[in-house]
Amino acid sequence: MTATENGAGTVAEAGTEGRRAGRLVSGPGMVVVWLYGVMSVGAVSRSIYQIATDFDRAPLAYSLSAVAAVVYAFITYTLVRGGETARKAALVCCAAELAGVLTVGTWTLVEPSAFPDATVWSDYGYGYVFIPVLLPLTGIWWLRKARAEAV
Repeated sequence: MTATENGAGTVAEAGTEGRRAGRLVSGPGMVVVWLYGVMSVGAVSRSIYQIATDFDRAPLAYSLSAVAAVVYAFITYTLVRGGETARKAALVCCAAELAGVLTVGTWTLVEPSAFPDATVWSDYGYGYVFIPVLLPLTGIWWLRKARAEAV
């Protein structure tokens, strides 16, 4: 290996990748990452506690909270990791998250008896100040903006 190369390619390529990664967590991206991190911790904690202590009461709601936790954690990871592949993965996950929030939010309003206890996404995230519905919209906006700036 020469002085101008590393395991990821040339020094110039590594620097470009580093700048791309930085774009996802700079400016408004830092707020998006921070909010996803907070939501990850909250959803993971909530779902672990609910599943461990009272799963038979509302298995659907608690399972959906666990799914939300995994989605939040994965999006947080991809945003911090940066790079084009991670940006694309985060964009797909944000879109899937938004679809989940809209589906579960509508379901909880149409058939509340299916949810004896709330999920993170119940009522479009009402219990979380609507962050669950606003965050993927903001994430999608930021990821598309970061892509436009990278080109």
